[in-house]
Amino acid sequence: MVWIAWDGKEKEISMVHNSGGSKGGLGDFMKLSDLLHRLLLKQIHGADSVEIRNLEIDSRKVKPGDLFICLTGCTVDGHQFADDAVTRGAVAILTERKLKLPDSVTQVIVPDTRRAMAILADTFYGQPTHRLSLIGVTGTNGKTTTTNLIDHILNDNDKKTGLIGTIHMRIDDHVEKPANTTPEALELQRYFKMMLDRGAEYAVLEVSSHALDMGRVRGCRFQTAVFTNLTHDHLDYHKTMDGYRETKSLFFSGLGNTYEDRPKVAILNADDPASAWYAKRTAAQVITYGIEQPADIRARAINNTAQGISFVVDTYQGTTDIQLQIPGLFNVYNAMAALAACLVEGLPLTQIQKSLATFQGVRGRFEPVHGGQDFTVIVDYAHNPDGLRNVLQTAKSFTTGKLYCIVGCEGDRDREKRPVMADVAATYSDLAILTSDNTRSEEPEAILQEMQRGLIEQQVPRDRYVAIADRRAAIQHAIARAKQGDCVLITGKGHETHQIIKNNQAIPFDDRAVALESLSSMNRSLFDENFYA
Repeated sequence: MVWIAWDGKEKEISMVHNSGGSKGGLGDFMKLSDLLHRLLLKQIHGADSVEIRNLEIDSRKVKPGDLFICLTGCTVDGHQFADDAVTRGAVAILTERKLKLPDSVTQVIVPDTRRAMAILADTFYGQPTHRLSLIGVTGTNGKTTTTNLIDHILNDNDKKTGLIGTIHMRIDDHVEKPANTTPEALELQRYFKMMLDRGAEYAVLEVSSHALDMGRVRGCRFQTAVFTNLTHDHLDYHKTMDGYRETKSLFFSGLGNTYEDRPKVAILNADDPASAWYAKRTAAQVITYGIEQPADIRARAINNTAQGISFVVDTYQGTTDIQLQIPGLFNVYNAMAALAACLVEGLPLTQIQKSLATFQGVRGRFEPVHGGQDFTVIVDYAHNPDGLRNVLQTAKSFTTGKLYCIVGCEGDRDREKRPVMADVAATYSDLAILTSDNTRSEEPEAILQEMQRGLIEQQVPRDRYVAIADRRAAIQHAIARAKQGDCVLITGKGHETHQIIKNNQAIPFDDRAVALESLSSMNRSLFDENFYA
């Protein structure tokens, strides 16, 4: 038997042991009637006494005894794959309309399968976030570094933590790659249950605007909600900055309207105007951090170098010096957000200080590439105007020679930012090298033309930029030009190891590996020249 709390009351549900387990879930079958208990609006066609082994949204992964959920996405309608799911052994289908299926398959019709899925996932996996302390981080930039900082500090202080975000889901040495920065509700609850099973006390989650709008975090009981910043991005989806801002407000209003013994907290960037908007939309206690504006946690005496950054931070728990091994003013903000989240969890400021000093950065986030060269090569994920401007300003602050910036814009994504990205690259670097980045269904040359349009309109001198559609050739071009004291900044893909081209084909491509190949080739050429001289 398993006890689950519904509406403040505990209900005992029947479980039948499944020796095979269920993808990190309860490891048991659950009666369909128990699984559906919390759904108020539903029509059941067939037996509700069938036993459900697992929940699945991908018909290709369905196994005998599963319930298949028909999700309607932006490009694919899951109802089209119900027959395939039944063929593979699904005993029940969650659907928004009656389908032509065998009578032996139970159909559960609901108004909104995505909303119902969140409820079923929370039930099936035993409401794991009721037993985890869940910290979420949202914002245009800084989510990955901030969540990794929080994860590092907590684990460093013997608070076992699981992490979910753009790069991976990680608990102990177990790593999985989610399909999205914030996975679907079904996958999220499975991850949370896995973390509980491995003894985690905390879960730290990147919360994207897409996830908030699509309801992926419904059913997640957040303890702390962190906001980094709001800048131009994703307008292909949200249409306007007001729409983008409003979507993120769902995160803070979702903290609830009640006060418990353990306070729920919204941690907001005082230097970002959107924070005032979010503060009005949450009943939770608000803690602010910043540099320019008065804040509960405020940095001063900032010293930025190529090796890292130091600053003094004044907090409501005292003042201390912070040393980071990662450079950039943006990382001061990320560190303060993480510090605030860990102060809320009761960690002493001195312990947080020690843990911050040992953080070595995140893969693909302002990551140096060393190939024996006498100039700097950095790979970064910056893929929107503000993120690009931040990393360029940081690189420029310690570059004594020329700064070369390789920049691209994704296909089938926000077209408005293309000329803006090109303009930012040309403004802050000595040479902007425009190239391809996940072109998807679009032609690379067409994307480059849209990027160049902004430069032409701004009458940027032609010697300040060059367009090279082939990304490998673009990286090679920059590295071939670089001299001692220069910096080559490769932006857009960061940790990613594939390029997505037509027909959603993913071809292997790692900016770091390509940069190392180019450096190795350059070193061989220099060796050959010296050998034969």
